[in-house]
Amino acid sequence: MKTLYLTLLTTLLSITSHNSQLFAAEKKPKPCSSKEHKAFDFWLGEWKVTSKNNKTKPSSSSITKSNDGCSIHERYSTATGYTGNSINFYDSKTKKWHQTWIDNQGQALYLNGEFKDGAMVLSDGINRITWRLLKNKQANQKWETTRDQGKTWVVVFDGVYSRK
Repeated sequence: MKTLYLTLLTTLLSITSHNSQLFAAEKKPKPCSSKEHKAFDFWLGEWKVTSKNNKTKPSSSSITKSNDGCSIHERYSTATGYTGNSINFYDSKTKKWHQTWIDNQGQALYLNGEFKDGAMVLSDGINRITWRLLKNKQANQKWETTRDQGKTWVVVFDGVYSRK
């Protein structure tokens, strides 16, 4: 019985060792670790958000990685009680970035786009939001809308994100 047990144990250890070597040889890069997946990382952090027109009190925005780095979660809130959240992610199949936004008023946005020329630009055809890292380690978010299929755009929010 003892011999059978030792034979089984030796066989199991041999198989485990062999499989470990196979898995080590086949190690793939971590999902969502590509340059494209990290293009929006400049937005990560704890931010005070002010409007360029300074007509409103500062808002807060917390931008974190979620889902093991495969998505970016935004939590936004104003001094007046308005809140919203977004999930942002890069889709390797479509080679596009996506944002789904929902606020406490029930308003949703479904935006798609790409990082190009130093800016993340996401749009749904009516709304276009551009994020850009500024030289002073601040970020700018410009939200524009169109009513003429993109011939002209009107700025509805031009915000500056400053690190807390």
